[in-house]
Amino acid sequence: MEASVKSKTTPVIPPKVPVYLEGPKSRGYELLFAFRVFKQFIKGFRALHFVGPCVTVFGSARFKEDHPYYAQAREFGQRIAQSGFTTLTGGGPGIMEAANRGAWENGGKSVGCNIQLPFEQKINPYVHKSVTFEHFFVRKVLLVKYSYAFIILPGGFGTMDELFETLTLVQTKTISQFPVVLFGTDYYKPLMATIKAMENQGTISSGDMNLVLLTDSVEEAMAHITNYIRSNYKVKPRKRLWWLLEKR
Repeated sequence: MEASVKSKTTPVIPPKVPVYLEGPKSRGYELLFAFRVFKQFIKGFRALHFVGPCVTVFGSARFKEDHPYYAQAREFGQRIAQSGFTTLTGGGPGIMEAANRGAWENGGKSVGCNIQLPFEQKINPYVHKSVTFEHFFVRKVLLVKYSYAFIILPGGFGTMDELFETLTLVQTKTISQFPVVLFGTDYYKPLMATIKAMENQGTISSGDMNLVLLTDSVEEAMAHITNYIRSNYKVKPRKRLWWLLEKR
C-alpha cells in the first residue's frame, strides 16, 4: 500500500474584494469603513500639506519610455520644475512616471499619489514624496486639493474620470477657476466635438470651457498656466506646527 503524502504548499491569499458599493452592511462594518476612509484622508493631508503649490499631470499608465507622449510628459515635468511648482501625479508608470521624472531630473519637487490595485501598481522611482491610497475617490481629492492647474495628456477611463471630475468641480465653483490643459489635439478632437455638442444642446454653458486649452505645444500650455496663476493667485507658505509633529 502506498503511503499518501500531503505536499506542503503556501496558502494563496485571495485579493481584497471591493464590497463598499454592494449595498448596506452591518452597522459595525459601515463604521469601520468610514473610519478607514477618514484615516486615509488624514494620512494624505499630513503627507501633502507642505508639498505645494502643485501642477497635477494626468495621463495613461500604459505609455512606455519610447512613446512620444512619455517624452512630452517628461518635458512638462521639467517645465513645471523650472516654473517653481511641484509636479503632482498619480505616482504610477507611463505618463505619471514621465512627469515625475522630468521634475526629478531638473531639480524640482516630485510627488505621487499612488493607488492600491489588484495587480499591485508600484510607485515610480522618480518621486521625493509619495502616499498610497486604498480608494480612488480619496486619491482624486488629494490630486486636486493641492494644485493650481491641471495638465491632461492622453489616457483611458481613469484619465477621463479625472478630467471630468476636475471640470465639474470648476464648473460648479467647488474649486477655484484653475486652468486646465488638454494636451494632444488629434487625441482629444473627438472629445472636444462631443463637448461642443453638449454646449449646443444646452447641457453646459458656453463659458464652462473658457479655461480649457487644447494644444500640442508644451510652451503654450505652460504659458497658459503660469500667466493665469501669477495674475490671479498669491501663494502663501504654510507654517509647520510643532504640536502636530508636522514635517516639511
